[in-house]
Amino acid sequence: MPTYATTDLCDAHPDIQVCDPVFQAFGGNPRFAGPITTLKVFEDNTLIKQAVEGPGEGRVLVVDGGGSKRCGLVGGNLAVSAATNGWAGIVVYGCIRDADELAEQPIGVRALAAFPRKSQRGLHSGQAGIPVIFAGVVFREGEWLCADADGVVVLPEVPAAG
Repeated sequence: MPTYATTDLCDAHPDIQVCDPVFQAFGGNPRFAGPITTLKVFEDNTLIKQAVEGPGEGRVLVVDGGGSKRCGLVGGNLAVSAATNGWAGIVVYGCIRDADELAEQPIGVRALAAFPRKSQRGLHSGQAGIPVIFAGVVFREGEWLCADADGVVVLPEVPAAG
């Protein structure tokens, strides 16, 4: 798959969705792109663990964690699973933990911050496959996300190679 720059995508697609600049980069890949898979959770990473243990097939896992900064939803073990199973990246509207371990994995990760406390499994239920809204963007299953040093953008489909 060709690589894209978010700046070029914004220039070519004036109607592109661009995330508010609220994310920090974690993970070993500073740039990543792929079709979106969505989860909505709150301070419970059970669904995230289930997702990354399955085949990623180059997709990006977009997790609406409600913006909570009280626990890390993705840590070193989940990053290893995601990278091993072929996920291109993870975008978390919440926190990660084990930042040094995430940096060692060949996967892109964006999150609001790092926080050392783990989530509580079984604390809350969550939903998969629904549209989620955060950072000024609506993320829908199957749409296409691209992230690099300039930001995170979403298009309805993979752009034609230029």
